Amino acid sequence: MVQVKTKIIYNKKIRANFFHLAISASGIAKQAAPGQFIEIKVCDGYEPLLRRPFSIHKLSGPEVHILYEVLGEGTEVLSRRRPGEYLDVIGPLGKGFNYNVAVLQCFSVPVIVAGGIGVAPLVFLAEELKELKLFVLIGAKTKSQILCEKEFQHLGCDVKIATDDGSCGFKGKVTDLLKKVLRNNVIYACGPRPMLKEISRISQEYRIPAQISLEEHMACGIGACLGCVVKTKQGFQRVCKEGPVFKADEIVWKR
Repeated sequence: MVQVKTKIIYNKKIRANFFHLAISASGIAKQAAPGQFIEIKVCDGYEPLLRRPFSIHKLSGPEVHILYEVLGEGTEVLSRRRPGEYLDVIGPLGKGFNYNVAVLQCFSVPVIVAGGIGVAPLVFLAEELKELKLFVLIGAKTKSQILCEKEFQHLGCDVKIATDDGSCGFKGKVTDLLKKVLRNNVIYACGPRPMLKEISRISQEYRIPAQISLEEHMACGIGACLGCVVKTKQGFQRVCKEGPVFKADEIVWKR
């Protein structure tokens, strides 16, 4: 983990409310693993005061790429930052995905499941697993919210889409699509909590391993503030420290 002043390479709006940020951060890039995140101070002043957490989307040499959605004050401020400006960044943080290519070859096809902006850390994972055949399932409410389809296709992944309104691909939840493709798979997923809860249930029903990346509000990012704890079978654990990636069967979901 390092704290550095990073130069913005670009900060592009890729569609309504979605941005792709690239920063020059070789110290972070050298250490980063799929599923980890960084904490960004989005401005030089005191408002907003707290850093914002962002999954590492992918790496390109010394560049660290972030995919984010403008949802509140912090991301709105970040969306206005320009190339050549500097950001104060801490990372890489958290525990990422656990994978071994040799072990994964024993499964039929690993399945990556992304819901909405939860797609952000999964491109990095797909890049690390590109020598394997991968199923990638991307879900969203509607076609305009589908992200990274072409990025996965360029990596040779078999990509399938699910939209709630049927405007693209399978009509329905991405978890319903997941059940249609499951064989002797292993699952990697990131997305909204209801989706991850259902994936946890499916993984136990089909007796297949699954790892999920939880999306929580993380104020400090280093485990000090205890603001992002979740209940697990081992007790309460910090998403920013013991996660954000957990085995799906570890989480104790609220009913």
